[in-house]
Parts: sequence; C-alpha cells; structure tokens
Amino acid sequence: MASLRRVEPRRAETLTIFFPMWNEEAYIERTVGAGKEVADELLAAGTIADYELIIVDDASTDLTPKIADEMAAADPRVRVVHHPVNRKLGGSIKTGFASATGDLVLYTDADLPFDMAELHKAIRLLRYYEADIVSAYRFDRVGEGPSRAIYTFFYNVLIRRLFGVRMRDINFAFKLCRRSVFDHVTLRSEGSFIDAELIIRARKLGFHVIQFGVDYFPRTRGESTLSSLTVIKRIVVEMLTLRRELRGLTPIR
Repeated sequence: MASLRRVEPRRAETLTIFFPMWNEEAYIERTVGAGKEVADELLAAGTIADYELIIVDDASTDLTPKIADEMAAADPRVRVVHHPVNRKLGGSIKTGFASATGDLVLYTDADLPFDMAELHKAIRLLRYYEADIVSAYRFDRVGEGPSRAIYTFFYNVLIRRLFGVRMRDINFAFKLCRRSVFDHVTLRSEGSFIDAELIIRARKLGFHVIQFGVDYFPRTRGESTLSSLTVIKRIVVEMLTLRRELRGLTPIR
C-alpha cells in the first residue's frame, strides 16, 4: 500500500489595506470603518492571521490628518503616514506599498468605489488561481458620466496598443497584491498612471494577474480630478517613459 504524503498546513497570511487620502474628511471614517469590518470578518473566519489599515495622508489641508491620528490612537491596527508635501496619487500609492507589512496588500481609494465585502472573493480567487495580483473592473460605469467613460475606454485601448497588456478598467482602484511582487517591481510614476504601471511591470516580469468584476459606486462627496488636463498630460509623459524603460526588462518567470 502506498504511503500517504504528508501535506503541511498553509501558513495563514497577514493583510494590509491602505488608503491614499487628500482632503477626505467626508469619507475617512466611513472608509476605514468598512476596511476594519471586512478585515475583522476575514480574521474571524481564519482567512487571514492578522491585519493592519494604513492611511496615507497626502499633506491634506482639511481635517483628514487630525481624524486619521485620532483613529490610529484609538485602534492599534490603524497606522497613519503623513506626507510633508503633496505627492499626488502616485506618490501616495508608492508610500502605501512601501509601508505595508502584510503578506497580502490591498489598495483602494478613499471614496470606497466598491463594496468592501468583495475582498472575501478577491482573496479566494488569488489563492485558488495562484495569482500574484487580483485587479477588479467595474461592471457598470454609467454613474460617473459619459466623458469619464469615454476617456477610460480610449485609455485602456492605448495601454493595449503601447504595451500589449489587455485589461478591463486597468486604472480602477482595487488592486490586491502579494507583497512579494514588490521585491521585483519598483514603481516610478507620481501621477495616476501608477495603476497601469503596476500591472504592466508585473505582467512583463511574468507575474500572474487576474481580474474579476465588481459593482461600482461613484463618488457622492467632493470632486475627482483624475480627468483634468494636467493629470492627462502627466499620464502621457509617464506612459512614454515606461515604454522606453521596458525595452530592457527581462521576465523573471
């Protein structure tokens, strides 16, 4: 009779959720609260071993820094990183990934554009398909207006043409990553191109990236600036810079 091979139990992984924030006093408590709620559920279910929530305050000028510090003082699992000067979205995301200590790292926007309960499914898919990154896309973008939908369509087409990366909604703020990815991926973008840069670099290096769809909930307070002319110009410059750099990039897998 053949002997049975002993299967070692898998070590439970830890989780980091981080939120880049600039002047998000209207959202911060709701957003961090939603992150804590889902992380507590994952912890209770044995899906993760522990977690941390990181607020990256990008030199906010409203009450965001004060509220963030108060939340961190009240909960040891909440941490705050303050930027002394405003570094925009790209700088905040780089800070978040650099500050994360979890084995799994989720980044999302402060306006919480999806139901945080989707994280249960994202972790399950990451493990089941042995993926390195799970990137969500929106089922329906009608709520954000026709101009943003058109802009996003052409942006995704441009990414496919320039980099050969076929992704739906590559800039959506739901990226669940294994932290080990960043042993090899160094992000350089300071602007909104950083979402695409992460996926493009990871794919070119041979990391396994998968997608799944989520319901989308548009911002109801404050104003997004991601379609401004200044932001678009920066995206184009960083896109062309990355294209030149990738010519010498060799896959590690």
